[in-house]
Amino acid sequence: MSDQSAQEHDNMFHKSALYQEFLAERAEILRHKWIESEKVGHDIGFEKALLDWIVKHRAGWRALRQNKPPSGNDNTGHNGLAAA
Repeated sequence: MSDQSAQEHDNMFHKSALYQEFLAERAEILRHKWIESEKVGHDIGFEKALLDWIVKHRAGWRALRQNKPPSGNDNTGHNGLAAA
């Protein structure tokens, strides 16, 4: 693959909807990590923040991004929807 072809492929990848969704979700996880770390007074780490965010907020966050109501009993907290 030529340098120009590789660069075009890379640009296409970075503009893809899937990659953009990944970046948006990662930003929310990092935001959650910061908020939860502030609450307890120390860094909780990315893995703990990731798992906590997935369990508590992912469904609501995705529903909000897709403009549809969340399914189930989801406490989305500080990610844009009302918390229980």
